[in-house]
Amino acid sequence: MTPSAASSGAGAPGVEIPAVTVAPGGTATTTLTVRNDSDIVEAYDLEAVGDCAPWTTVEPARVSLYPGTSETVTLRLEPPRSPEIGAGAVPLGVRVLPNQHPESVRVPETTVHIEEFHELRTELAPRRRRGWLRGRYRLAVRNQGNTPVRVGFTPGQAGEELGFAFSPTGPKLEPGESTEVRLRVRTGKPVWFGAPVVWPFTVHTAETGDQDTARREEARRDAAPPAVQAPLDAEFVQIPIFSKWLLAVLAALIALVLAWFALVRPAVRSAAEKAANKTVQSRPGLGDRGGQSPGAGAGDGTPTQPGGQETGGQNGQPEPGGSGPGASSGSGGGTGRTAVEQSSRTIDVRTAAGAKKTGTYRVPADTAFGITDIVVANFQGDEGVMTITFGNRKITTIALETFRNQDYHWVTPIQIAENDTVTVEVTCDKPGTPATGRRARECHEVLNVSGELSRTKR
Repeated sequence: MTPSAASSGAGAPGVEIPAVTVAPGGTATTTLTVRNDSDIVEAYDLEAVGDCAPWTTVEPARVSLYPGTSETVTLRLEPPRSPEIGAGAVPLGVRVLPNQHPESVRVPETTVHIEEFHELRTELAPRRRRGWLRGRYRLAVRNQGNTPVRVGFTPGQAGEELGFAFSPTGPKLEPGESTEVRLRVRTGKPVWFGAPVVWPFTVHTAETGDQDTARREEARRDAAPPAVQAPLDAEFVQIPIFSKWLLAVLAALIALVLAWFALVRPAVRSAAEKAANKTVQSRPGLGDRGGQSPGAGAGDGTPTQPGGQETGGQNGQPEPGGSGPGASSGSGGGTGRTAVEQSSRTIDVRTAAGAKKTGTYRVPADTAFGITDIVVANFQGDEGVMTITFGNRKITTIALETFRNQDYHWVTPIQIAENDTVTVEVTCDKPGTPATGRRARECHEVLNVSGELSRTKR
């Protein structure tokens, strides 16, 4: 390249820089001619300035010239292949500083044309997804080129069993910009039974080529082709609705149900019927009593009084070993039976905050109370401690804040003798809030005891 002549002043060099075109990641050179038009020997320091300075080298960086002579230096441009180096025209300047006359410094400029390059980077995660009908994936796309591009996605599959949906469908990315695209894969029909089905597919990422096409078609004619990302491989594993272990469990449950109806249930019903028949036959007045009807005598022809009492003996008194008035005949030795009735009692305790109060129920004289069930109610949600005692036996101590309603049951009744008490002792720490929504002024607990109340004397 032959530069044109440049004007000069006292000690000012004549300089000129030809324009240059360079591709990112490549190397290009241009020249700069420095001429000494002064009348003294002069040394010149040369330094690249501007946006191109980080990747521009001046060789040599210092020249010494006699009057009327010139020297050509080389400018080496090596822009990195990075999105930060945008495509287009970029100004380049070189500062030429005379050592003897620094006031005559000059900065000649030129234009560096940076070519376009295209590069896309795409990552798919996860590569393998399991599901009944659909799977969700994420595509991370980054524009590693130095020009804006619009990206398109093309799924690929051997068959037509899968449907694909991208969101967004065609994002536009500036140089160095990245985005995340959601990919949803869906099958047409479920798999009900059997082994999982693996559906492999691919995703192709490429520039769609629809951005500024008309304007840039001529500029791209000799440029690098649009970037195309290598296809990404992925799989969707469609799992069956009913797995093998679930079918095995269902088969086992069906077998157990059939075994119950075929074997266990008839045996339980037979045992229950035998127990019921035995109970009925052991009741007084029923079973084998020589064919006598209820209320009949002992079978010796002795008349009876009304109510089934025997009238043998003097003055209508029962003979030794007989039954007394109002008593039923027992099953052995003529001993009388005690009267038993179901009974239920309620103890209501109201306690002020910070106080302790006791509620009791006393078993009447000549009776015994066999308790089988108790129900404790803390309907306000009070806080504190409740202790329940049967006679001298402490049954339980519970914190009020741990329950609202609590019940206990015993198969064998707990016997409480006559004149003994069922005692409820409540220590109120904090009254609760009932259903009305207003905090109560005092704690309020209720205990209900149920069981058999039997007479101990005839």
